[in-house]
Amino acid sequence: MSRAAQVWPPVVFGLGALVLWELVVRATGVPEFLLPAPSAIAQQLVAAFGTVVATALVTGGNALIGLVAGFVLGVGLALLAARSRMVSELSTPLVSAAAAVPIVALAPVFTTMFGSTTELPRRLVVTVVVIVPVFVSTARGLAQVAPVHHDLMAALAASPAQVSRFVRLPGAVPYIVTGLRLAAPAAVIAAIVAEYFGGLQNGLGSRITSAAANTAYARAWAFVVASIVLGLLFYLAGLLAERVVARTYGY
Repeated sequence: MSRAAQVWPPVVFGLGALVLWELVVRATGVPEFLLPAPSAIAQQLVAAFGTVVATALVTGGNALIGLVAGFVLGVGLALLAARSRMVSELSTPLVSAAAAVPIVALAPVFTTMFGSTTELPRRLVVTVVVIVPVFVSTARGLAQVAPVHHDLMAALAASPAQVSRFVRLPGAVPYIVTGLRLAAPAAVIAAIVAEYFGGLQNGLGSRITSAAANTAYARAWAFVVASIVLGLLFYLAGLLAERVVARTYGY
């Protein structure tokens, strides 16, 4: 199947959905607070384009910093767990507990702890969210060591650090990148949700709630569109990294 044949169907479907959305809103007179028309959303997106871009950069920056921090911590913790049974037994329940904690409970706690005049609480929320998929995926990859490789390293009297460096870590790279791909869009979601709970009013989540509270529903949807675009950019970046690694390692 050609690339054009893969791209055009979703594009046509998306455009058709927007046209149908516009027609339904205009024909039925749906109130704006329920569902603004795409044309009204586009108008607000153009009118407030500078503000939308500025807020998207703030949210994207928080998501990126939290993603990098969570990725490094997740990979590092998985490496320690692979080398030490005690660390594994301690870290696995903690990561499972972190996965069960909802963002809506975590964000206000961090805001209270670190203050509402800094971006640190939001970045910490993203970090916690990112650690979970990265740790789980990396730990699974580190466990996929072929017995023959393990026996060879044992015969060479390799240290645990050498086993991790030359056997475990290279074999786990595809799993690590998969964890990154899964965590990338989750980082954007976490950053936006964290902005709903106080703090600086300079991100997409804050702008969405502010616009909705002021009955500027089309503008709120314009910020929602920016959130969707930002999430897609992070997802495509993770997907690109996965494909580059796939070509490099030939898997």
